[in-house]
Amino acid sequence: MEDLESIIMELLVNAGSARSQALTALQLARKGDFAAAEQAMEESREFVKHAHKIQTQLIGLDEGTGKLPVNLITVHSQDHLMNAMVIQDLAGDMIELYRRLPLIN
Repeated sequence: MEDLESIIMELLVNAGSARSQALTALQLARKGDFAAAEQAMEESREFVKHAHKIQTQLIGLDEGTGKLPVNLITVHSQDHLMNAMVIQDLAGDMIELYRRLPLIN
């Protein structure tokens, strides 16, 4: 198995990419490009799915016993994942609101 730091960095990168794609989806929806917004949201969901798989792997390695060290980068990666998931939820609702509103330029 690859080293723990690499696994955590992969979690961080995927969570950050998920967040970025969800925010991109919001920008696209604001412009009225709902097809591209949905594509960006789907990409965001895929990044979260991958990050969550990594998170589950880390939880399994730890076995709830504190086997894995908790350091700043671990906490940071978890924070990114949580934020990405919250932004996805809010972005989905906001995109739906943009669909219902007339486009104002």
